[in-house]
Amino acid sequence: MTDLSDKALLPAGMCDVLPPDAEIESRAMEDLITLFSGRGYQRVKPPLIEFEESLLSDSGTAMAGQTFRLMDPVSQRMMGVRADMTLQVARIATTRLKNAPRPLRLCYGDQILRVRGTQLRPERQFGQVGMELIGTEDAAGDAEIILGAVDALSGLDISSLSVDLAMPTLAPAVAEGLKLSKQAGADLRQALDRKDIAAVSALSDVLGKTGTALFTALLEATGPAEQALAKLMALDLPAQAVTERAKLAATLAAIRAGNPDLTLTIDPVECRGFEYHSGVTFTFFAGGVRGELGSGGRYIAGKRSGEVGEPATGMTLFMDTILRAMPRPQLEPRLYLPPKTPLADGQRLRDEGYVTVAGFGETKDNAAEAKRLGCSLVFSNGKVVDS
Repeated sequence: MTDLSDKALLPAGMCDVLPPDAEIESRAMEDLITLFSGRGYQRVKPPLIEFEESLLSDSGTAMAGQTFRLMDPVSQRMMGVRADMTLQVARIATTRLKNAPRPLRLCYGDQILRVRGTQLRPERQFGQVGMELIGTEDAAGDAEIILGAVDALSGLDISSLSVDLAMPTLAPAVAEGLKLSKQAGADLRQALDRKDIAAVSALSDVLGKTGTALFTALLEATGPAEQALAKLMALDLPAQAVTERAKLAATLAAIRAGNPDLTLTIDPVECRGFEYHSGVTFTFFAGGVRGELGSGGRYIAGKRSGEVGEPATGMTLFMDTILRAMPRPQLEPRLYLPPKTPLADGQRLRDEGYVTVAGFGETKDNAAEAKRLGCSLVFSNGKVVDS
């Protein structure tokens, strides 16, 4: 016979969400969706599972290592369980909604599943909620997404918010003219990911004096947004890198126009987690909270072999981190209805907004029974009183 403790054992990274946390998460997700909808973003609901060639083609290859796969017993084709919803929404925009007016604003909220967790997020299943703006290259679009996310998070009473801006296309644009070997390119990428100036200097033989100086300067141009951008603007960059820098500057200016006081930082070489992005990216944090609240950035929607795709920008918020960041909400008190309470009274009380819990059998002490069932109120003699 299987022990009950064995039945309760779940795979690593999985957990049961119990009361009241499940209700709090559900309400928070719906509150976020409502705030996005107020900005003109319409909700879509992609399927949990798609055919592998659709889910993991082109930009989707970035999520291949995090995707669970299984065989469809009906079609005998391989399918994948979504590990991220952004690319699903992009697929919907460029197929089912390809004739809808642009820019197209879509939002979503649901669960995703990943093969493995990380140190900061060991959970493998968690909720995502986000919005995507498809069909515009304007920096004002990036600002709309960022400021919309900040307003939504503030609406959940999450404080001490900050946004880290990055440009994962900038370093490759600088490296492009250096004709690096595959190994040298990988070594450089590792050094930049680790923010290791000494490792960059160790590559001076392949980077050359100018290349070494530029990548060192890029690593040093990290910090408060305006200061970091000033350092970037002072660099003599290749033409394509100048273009990427200008996009970053335009996005910063658009954000500042909408929220002059938002805490912004820039890390020009950060690219981890942004494998399919093609421009400015952003990550949301809250002071004193483990892990990022969400992330997003520029990408090409619907890019497939032989197709150009559409410019897009968007962001995803992570519900597990948001629950850690937001203050504990006050849930409605529960009202105990003693046995034999008329059904009409129960319905009337629910119509008035009470959460009712019906009693069964005979009870000697209604107040004690109410407390046992987690109710702070009791319906007694036609009135609602404290238990």
